[in-house]
Amino acid sequence: MINGNLKADYGADERVLNNRNKQLFVYGSMLLLALFPLFADDYAVLMACKMGILLIAVVGINVLTGYTGLVSLGHGAFVAIGAYSTVIFSNLFSGLPAGILPIIVVPLAILVSALVGIIVGLPSLRVKGLYLAVATLAASFIVKFLIEQDLFAPWTGGIVGIDTPVPNLLGWELDTKREMYVLITALAVGTMLAAQNLFRTRVGRAFIAIRDRDYSAEILGISLLRYKLMSFAISAGYCGLSGALGAYFFARILPEQFGLDLSLELVAALIVGGMGRTLGPLFGVVVVLLVPEMIKITMSGATGGSLEWARYTAPLQEIVFGLLLVFFLLKEPLGINQITDRILRSANRWPFARG
Repeated sequence: MINGNLKADYGADERVLNNRNKQLFVYGSMLLLALFPLFADDYAVLMACKMGILLIAVVGINVLTGYTGLVSLGHGAFVAIGAYSTVIFSNLFSGLPAGILPIIVVPLAILVSALVGIIVGLPSLRVKGLYLAVATLAASFIVKFLIEQDLFAPWTGGIVGIDTPVPNLLGWELDTKREMYVLITALAVGTMLAAQNLFRTRVGRAFIAIRDRDYSAEILGISLLRYKLMSFAISAGYCGLSGALGAYFFARILPEQFGLDLSLELVAALIVGGMGRTLGPLFGVVVVLLVPEMIKITMSGATGGSLEWARYTAPLQEIVFGLLLVFFLLKEPLGINQITDRILRSANRWPFARG
């Protein structure tokens, strides 16, 4: 418990950034994000854009798994639906002015992802835990299988993939990585704030009650049918937005981009960052994407860029990543967010209480 943090009214009690250290951390991070493209090179901007796209999807799975307690291993399918829906709707509405096309296409892609999320979430009314994870995993395989079929190739491109449109937002053509960085960062921050506020509402508290004990929540009058499917819809909608941004960011999308690896990467980022916490997805995404890159750069420098050595050191990335997951599951199951909270609490108590 934080000592010396006086709350004299309800407004102070409800405030998220309720002390100076939290305010400094959040506002400083936002300032750093705003100044980042001014001094970063193209590669750093590229990685930042990838992190922003992945972050939105991890926030979505945090809504379902972290806050509602429903395990999913198939959220890569919702990202795929968002990406392919963006391309398909862009082609269907190509006669509309290019400047308003994303404003129409992206909400439709989110809506389609949310509707599919409701369908995939129906098993959650009967099964939970490992069985639900397997059900969502099967749905992911089905979606990927349908995308690759020749029957749908005129719309999805089949196995060879499909070219994506260049986004034009009210006459602003986002044809460079730095311009896309502005859009992706704004939406990533916005989705995190939306998730934070969601769990301060009645709907969010119903999700948390289901996570803690669904039978007790039902006795208290919380409809499991309504709120579980709502959680799936919101989570899938977030992933649909991530897929839509991915479709605009990458010049071409392929079915293998949305396979099991993506779904596991989303879950891994959530575990490392911290489930059921607002900033958990952010910390997890940073670790999941930057650690392999740092290992790659370090090993490349140590071996002098030798292709022969690269063949032997490539598996090291997966090994280190797996060890990292095991470490957090055993030593810090609440993730990096919990470590950050302890640091901020200690800073807020200093120089008095510690720990």
